[in-house]
Amino acid sequence: QIQPVESGGDSVQAGGSLKLSCTASGDTWTMAWFRQAPGKEREGVAVIDAIGRTNYAPSVKGRFTISRLNAVSSFLQMNSLKPEDTAMYYCAASQSSTGASLAAPPYHHWGQGTQVTVSS
Repeated sequence: QIQPVESGGDSVQAGGSLKLSCTASGDTWTMAWFRQAPGKEREGVAVIDAIGRTNYAPSVKGRFTISRLNAVSSFLQMNSLKPEDTAMYYCAASQSSTGASLAAPPYHHWGQGTQVTVSS
């Protein structure tokens, strides 16, 4: 069982930046970031796979950048943060290709989440 662990969440002002990190306990093919705000459904934010294919939600494209160091580590650089980015951010992983999907079902391994709060 692969266990992702997130870090880097914090409280920042609008316009600021944060970098989230995720480290998995085993090799992955695809790593993704999801977020869930209170009262809202979980949504896919960004995904990267082992061949460097990426995909972003329209709401974060141009502001967020996903990267990975190796088979167990990924990062989410978040710039120009907005209050609507406030959410619990979760790292998800798959040991196979998900087609760079931003939907939750293909990901079987989930972290506990790290809180990002953006104030206006």
